[in-house]
Amino acid sequence: MPINLSLTKQLLIDIDQKSVAPQDLTRAGAHVLDWVACASLGADSAAGSAYRALLTLDAGGPCSAIGQTKQLSMQNAALYNGALGNVLEMDDIHRSSILHPGPVVIPAALAAAQQVGCSVDVFLRGVIRGYEVTIRMGEAIGRSHYAYFHNTATCGALGAAAATAAIFELSQQQTLWAIGNAGSTTGGLWQMRNEQVLTKQWHNAEACRAGLMASFMAKHNLSGPEYILEGPQGIFAALSDDSCPEAFIQTHPSWRIYDCSFKPWPACRHAHPAMDVLQELMREYGFSSDEVAHIDVGVYQDAQVFCDRENPQTSLEAKFSIQHGLAAMLLWGAPMLAHYLPEAFSQAKCSALRGVIRVQVNAEIERRYPARFGASCTVRLKNGTQYQREHIDTLGDPETPLTEAQRHAKAHMLLSHSGMLEQQIQQLCQFDWLQSGNISTFSALMRNQHSE
Repeated sequence: MPINLSLTKQLLIDIDQKSVAPQDLTRAGAHVLDWVACASLGADSAAGSAYRALLTLDAGGPCSAIGQTKQLSMQNAALYNGALGNVLEMDDIHRSSILHPGPVVIPAALAAAQQVGCSVDVFLRGVIRGYEVTIRMGEAIGRSHYAYFHNTATCGALGAAAATAAIFELSQQQTLWAIGNAGSTTGGLWQMRNEQVLTKQWHNAEACRAGLMASFMAKHNLSGPEYILEGPQGIFAALSDDSCPEAFIQTHPSWRIYDCSFKPWPACRHAHPAMDVLQELMREYGFSSDEVAHIDVGVYQDAQVFCDRENPQTSLEAKFSIQHGLAAMLLWGAPMLAHYLPEAFSQAKCSALRGVIRVQVNAEIERRYPARFGASCTVRLKNGTQYQREHIDTLGDPETPLTEAQRHAKAHMLLSHSGMLEQQIQQLCQFDWLQSGNISTFSALMRNQHSE
């Protein structure tokens, strides 16, 4: 047996000694609200329709299915809710780990919290721990992993296990088992990026369920591998060529949830930097779409790989198109959900604008990635005038954060589109995350958006 403490145990020792302040709980609550808003409208999607099949297989339970009046069993609630948070591509993101913690960690924590009937405080503490493990895992696993694997699924399963372990009040040994078993089956291949399928939602749902059930079974003493990260046949050896184990246990002054970004717009985050730069140029110089002759966009490599798409054929492809994001802003202003519907991206004028936008890798922007998500735009007008601007950081990042009013406006927009009543939206936005009440005081506000 190894004589050194495992990486997972070292991290658990560290975070067990870390205090949780009221502002940390409030921050976690902001992420929960953001997830509820994204998932509520995500329920109206093709993925939401498919996952509603779970309702027909479930006799009922203590857990909420977002947007539904019917209650579900813990496992099916995690699967249903876990599928919906990233459908709109508006979920929270952590840059250097290149993943989205919320859509996996929060629904897992919510299902566990409702299963045991814990307090809002315990729920939020679990969320904070889940974000911590997910983010650290993403930073440690390396860029090579991201070339083939969906980091949100790979790393999120371990975070879901950590979050739910805290809510189930697992011992340190049981938590090690839970994380080990969640890690032993983790994955999520990117092949689905090459096909028009709903596998991304499957990834998130399965990661959410796997972490939750690993903790539930560890509570009943199902043992798991402690050295799942650094072992000779563990995650780092099997799934990465450039892992950095030290990043997993590096000391940080605050909880890593503060390093996450909130997305302001309904598109892939890799498209946001260029959209942010163009919006600033339009605001400053006031040119119109008819005046634009050409736009050169400088990005980091992953932005080009994921979002250099001149002719999107579906709403999802439009959200993964820098060209469409910029063309839509030129035509219709601030990004809206409607800009990514077929009736928008299929317009001839929009298609023509996409054709004059070129996306290429900028070496300096690539050097700063993934710690910073930046972009540059050079806009050439038909009269020969040229405007150029570069952003190192993007709206919604910790360096340029959304205000509370902006976050609430985003939530209001999504929740109102989902059919939620105005009074209920206000109650969610004004929810007191520092209250000592049962989780039911919050989860009751998630219902009634949709009928069964």
